[in-house]
Amino acid sequence: MQRNKEKKSMEKMGESNQCKRKLRVCVATCNRADYSKLAPIMSGIKSHPEDFELEVVVLGSHLIDDYGNTFRMIEQDDFDIGSKLHTIVRGEDEAAMVESVGLALVKLPDVIQRLKPDILVVHGDRFDALALATAAALMNIRILHLEGGEVSGTIDDSIRHAISKLAHYHACCTRMAEQHLIAMCEDHSRILLAGCPSYDKLLLSHHREDYMDIIKSWLDDKVQEGDYIVALQHPVTTNIQHSVKIYGLMLDALISFNKKTLILFPNIDAGSKEMVRVMRRKGIEQHPNFRAVKHIPFEQFIQLVSHAGCMIGNSSCGVREAGAFGTPVINLGTRQTGRETGENVLHVRDADTHNKIYHALELQFGKRYPCSKIYGDGNAVPRILKFLRSIDLDEPLQKTFCFPPVKDPISQDIDHILETQSALAVDLGGTNLRVAIVCMRGTIVKKYSQPNPKTFEARMELILKMCNDAMRDAVGLNCRILGVGVSTGGRVNPQDGVVLHSTKLIQEWSSVDLRTPISDALHLPVWVDNDGNCAALAERKFGHGKGVENFVTVITGTGIGGGIIHHNELVHGSTFCAAELGHIMVSLEGPECMCGSRGCIEAYASGMALQREAKKLHDEDLLKVEGMDMKLSEPITAAHLISAAKMGNSKADAVLTKAATALGVGIINILHIVNPSQVILSGVLASYYQAPVQHVISQRALFSVQNIKVVTSDLEEPALLGAASMVLDYATRRIY
Repeated sequence: MQRNKEKKSMEKMGESNQCKRKLRVCVATCNRADYSKLAPIMSGIKSHPEDFELEVVVLGSHLIDDYGNTFRMIEQDDFDIGSKLHTIVRGEDEAAMVESVGLALVKLPDVIQRLKPDILVVHGDRFDALALATAAALMNIRILHLEGGEVSGTIDDSIRHAISKLAHYHACCTRMAEQHLIAMCEDHSRILLAGCPSYDKLLLSHHREDYMDIIKSWLDDKVQEGDYIVALQHPVTTNIQHSVKIYGLMLDALISFNKKTLILFPNIDAGSKEMVRVMRRKGIEQHPNFRAVKHIPFEQFIQLVSHAGCMIGNSSCGVREAGAFGTPVINLGTRQTGRETGENVLHVRDADTHNKIYHALELQFGKRYPCSKIYGDGNAVPRILKFLRSIDLDEPLQKTFCFPPVKDPISQDIDHILETQSALAVDLGGTNLRVAIVCMRGTIVKKYSQPNPKTFEARMELILKMCNDAMRDAVGLNCRILGVGVSTGGRVNPQDGVVLHSTKLIQEWSSVDLRTPISDALHLPVWVDNDGNCAALAERKFGHGKGVENFVTVITGTGIGGGIIHHNELVHGSTFCAAELGHIMVSLEGPECMCGSRGCIEAYASGMALQREAKKLHDEDLLKVEGMDMKLSEPITAAHLISAAKMGNSKADAVLTKAATALGVGIINILHIVNPSQVILSGVLASYYQAPVQHVISQRALFSVQNIKVVTSDLEEPALLGAASMVLDYATRRIY
């Protein structure tokens, strides 16, 4: 009986293993561009032989000598090519493109029948990819479409959306693309917001030590980093003659600009033959400033783009990958104008003159921009592999469409698809340095805190370490980091991300560029602002200021600060010192302030001011009252003053009344100048000051503002939430 039980147990285990059979994945690549996106996925699939079987099909321009016979790089990457299909009908015109699609449809059925894949992975918007998706759909093969839902502005849009309608599953790159797919009635549970797979490779290999060797091998030994141009222009098939004209004007502008230029041949679309003729007519291949090439391996191309002085043309690489490095880009014509872009892209939509393109080169060449991760964060492949593993082959093959009303993605319960859009928030205080992962709804997912170092070098090193730790944790916490927001004391230029002048509490912190080193290290956009302004931004997004057009936030803590929201926008002022509310003078001969003046609100009502007055009373033995718990070794703080006043100490009460009156008078001045509809008190002293300040306003302010409410903030971490809101607001409302 025991042996029979063991036998049955072994049979069940065998059945279980059979049920969990490997997923047979066929990846089809048509050209050099789509291979850069597919190669990281192919490597990921190949590295998990226990879960997947990889089949590779090569077709299209990979197999054409004029386009570099790029199938060889697939072989060099140690992938076994299961099938090579010659599907291109030469001619490089509209008819040849149609004939190429037809030829591919003739040849693909035999390959699909032989390979019998469970799923076919198709990329992008090429006519070859449309043939692949059509053949697979008609032969009942499941399709995973990469980079669907995007908008570029040419016939590619129609092809891309057609493939999306044929595909069963989608791995898209941006939140906007995901929304487009949902609007196209695709099933939200089958859409993965993965990011661009090429980012997985380019972010890892960005900082190669041999980048100068690569630059010199493709240009010449005298070329310096940032002193050359990468040019890549493709035909627009809906207006071939115009795109050929733009190509000629671009070449003329590059010749006049007189910089070393690496120019790649256009792709195989209709019109490419005419563009090559223009190139040769102008003698580009023999020109000393130009190096014309058909193909560059992706890893080397990354180095060339990331260290270029500028990239010009209409390649999707300019609006996608180049943004990850902050490389300035000039996008010519309409081929990419519908895509989401970073700050690095300058559009010349109507590129109808040589002078216009030349002027764009003058504006862009040699600049550096904040790194952008609109299209990915380097973790696309693990998400896609997880998504593939979740596919249930027993599900019905027939697609279902989710017709309007469109489901709200926030309300969906999806356990393997959506990540939480989040920000890294950094708060630089006088005592502690804090970093937090903050999600879109204002929840602090995880928080890190360390003592703030005293030197600049140690402080920057700690900021980067804490941010990197948070980035690693964010992947496991299912959070997608959109950018970094920094809240710091002192006067800040938020446009450049520079701390102009620091407070005395933070040493070695003046004329400090925070944006550049953080952005370069993390490959993320970075925003920086004063802690008072951040508190106001936090209230606008998450607190009492939500939906309020005009309000003022006043921070009552160690010092006094704040921020002003006017017509829903933060007021910075001409020299970035607006809302220095703590330094509004309420007395000509008041106590000395840390700013060097006298009679400021901060000199009366800040935590430091109250601590100073508490020490005076203590030294005169006038602070402690009967029943008050105070240890001899305990340092005297503002809390002791407040406690003494509550227990009937008239001296302490007089100090606090004076402080509250000074704060109230200062806020009255704000009401009379800015006329907000609400005042929000934030910080550790806010709950104590709220009622007295409201009373002072009712007694001393003009009648028209006496009824303006003073409320206490409900936010526990206004500095961190405000820093996060800079990222979340900008990243989710970006429109180009």
